[in-house]
Formats: sequence, structure tokens, C-alpha cells
Amino acid sequence: MNNRHFLYFIITILVVLLGILSRKIDAIPLFFGDILYAGMVYFGCRFLFIDSDNFRKIIIPLLLCYGIELQQLYSAEWIIEIRNTTLGHYVLGQGFLLSDLVCYTFGIALAFAIDILFLKCSNLKLEI
Repeated sequence: MNNRHFLYFIITILVVLLGILSRKIDAIPLFFGDILYAGMVYFGCRFLFIDSDNFRKIIIPLLLCYGIELQQLYSAEWIIEIRNTTLGHYVLGQGFLLSDLVCYTFGIALAFAIDILFLKCSNLKLEI
């Protein structure tokens, strides 16, 4: 694993931990966790697809988040049982909300901006 893969792996884990923490603190609005969830998906995709172009950096995590949100409209007993577990709840969610799609879009845009700004900063450090 090269340095960039390791960096995206660590960022993904940190965002997961922040997301879980955000659900445990009542003062943090629920939508903040949805934004972090999208950031986690973004950085996880960056880990898997390290050299993708900007279009794929955005569209793949966006489609994953939208797909996971849309699957919440499906209500077969077996998937409801999975959603009722802690991990299933974190990964698959509980119910479809249109506002979640907005949060996912914002979260991926924010993660992309952080990614671009961080890469610019790291390139500057390498040149000095």
C-alpha cells in the first residue's frame, strides 16, 4: 500500500469514527452524520480508485450514496432485519428521506474540495 492509499484509508476510518460520534452526541444535528457518511463513502472510493479522474471521484460515491438511500424504499422482511442491526443501520440506514440526498451531495462536494485542497498543499510541501 503506497502513501496515498494509506492516507485515504486513515481518513476514511477517521470520518467513520466522527460519524459514529456525531450520532452519540445529542447536540449535533442528525444531518451532520449524513454529510460525514457521504465523506466516508468519498474517501473510501478514493482509497479503492486512487487514480480516477475528477468525474469518477464525484460520480461513483454519489451513485453509491443515492443507491443506498433509494434501497431504503424497499421493505422486504429480510432487509428490515439487517437494518435493525447496529452495522446494518449504519450502512443501510432506516428510512428514505429526500433531505439525505441533499446532505450526501453536499458531503461529497465538501470531501472533494478538501481532497483537492489537501493535494495542492501536499504538492507544495513536496516542492519546497
